[in-house]
Amino acid sequence: MTVTDPVESEQTPLSLGRAAARTLATTTKSVPQMQGISTRWLLKALPWVEVAAGSYRVNRRLSYAVGDGRVTFTTTGATVRVIPPELGELAPLRGYDDEDVLTELATRFTQHEYQPGDTLVEFGSPADQVFLIAHGKITKIGTGAYGDHTTLATLADGDYFGDTTLTHTDGIWEFTAKAVTTCTVLTLPRTAFDDVLSRAETLQAHLQAYEARGSAASNDHGEAEISLASGHDGEPHLPGTFVDYEAQPREYELSVAQTVLRVHSRVADLYNQPMNQIEQQLRLTIEALRERQEHELVNNTDFGLLHNADFSQRIPTRTGPPTPDDLDELLTLVWKDPGFFLAHPATIAAFGRECTKAGIYPGSTDLGGHQVPAWRGVPILPCNKIPVSDTRTSSILLMRTGEQAQGVVGLHQTGLPDEYQPGLNVRFMGISEQAIISYLVSAYYSAAVLVPDALAVLDSVELGREG
Repeated sequence: MTVTDPVESEQTPLSLGRAAARTLATTTKSVPQMQGISTRWLLKALPWVEVAAGSYRVNRRLSYAVGDGRVTFTTTGATVRVIPPELGELAPLRGYDDEDVLTELATRFTQHEYQPGDTLVEFGSPADQVFLIAHGKITKIGTGAYGDHTTLATLADGDYFGDTTLTHTDGIWEFTAKAVTTCTVLTLPRTAFDDVLSRAETLQAHLQAYEARGSAASNDHGEAEISLASGHDGEPHLPGTFVDYEAQPREYELSVAQTVLRVHSRVADLYNQPMNQIEQQLRLTIEALRERQEHELVNNTDFGLLHNADFSQRIPTRTGPPTPDDLDELLTLVWKDPGFFLAHPATIAAFGRECTKAGIYPGSTDLGGHQVPAWRGVPILPCNKIPVSDTRTSSILLMRTGEQAQGVVGLHQTGLPDEYQPGLNVRFMGISEQAIISYLVSAYYSAAVLVPDALAVLDSVELGREG
């Protein structure tokens, strides 16, 4: 009887090993993967307009300028001061550029601190000062139709109220303003303004011109009124009218994202099986360019959607986290055929938590074969290009899209030389003395908001609120 040594049986293979077999096998490979590729819903959902001339002019009806922007401040320690030219955001001072007078007005503002629940102005009291909100959140509370209290608006950093006191000396507050959070507010009494006004002839002339412009007929959007007659009988004289246009309409020039792709000729010659090296390098480079394109469409300071939303179309959240009430408020701003919400994935998750707390379960909708969350039937699309601040706040965008709907449109030009994809071309730049092949990869794009109410933004959305 033969006894087999157990050690020997473990070391002696009885068949071809896996490691040796793999030397004769063909490996199945994936194409190169890239974690930075996202769904890029914004690029998919935006309708793209052909811009053959390289620039796109948005013609609008003539509008009367009003001060509806946000005021900017400087901070030195605990002291806050308004930047003098920023006073031009107040409606009566819009367009006034005498720096000396604006500087003197800025020095007349006094700083006040308010705690949550404090009252800044009381309904029915004399309206005799201007309020600039440097930091914090304030609600304007009025009286409803049945005598109960109703929230008229929520104001946040950079907002203001009481600017009408600069032209009306006998008004009263038609609302009560209360602090929701700890607030830093700058105020300018009417008496201080009158003191500066009495010595500034240029300011006196500016206010007279402002009041004259205010008497011009305009509609609810500030556009020059079109005179019409309706409901009449007989043969009355019909009013004559015309539609005036903006004398200096805005033009959007196509922006560009570019890079030079370099591949060594030896790699392109010898290592092209089973995948073409240049093709794979180009594919990943184009993916990165498209990611940058979507980032620019959201964040670019010139044409990015976050920076091109009209100030009248920007609202803060009511309590911090994104609630169903906040999204409903956005829908009141873009109520004419809203297209989709756009939010960071973390923001969408925060909205879902708030819905769960309220016992509400948002629905979903089909978009291009994908089931995406929706609110009131409007899709909520994720976009990781919307920034999240260090304090875990972000923004939610809502937009109407398309030229026919006077909405938001993407801009590009097709038919480019050496075009590889619509609005993107790849141009051969030659081979260097180091045998390196170079390709110039360029993407041309921009975005335009045709009318202000096509885009709204919910600001200061808290993502990490506990409880």
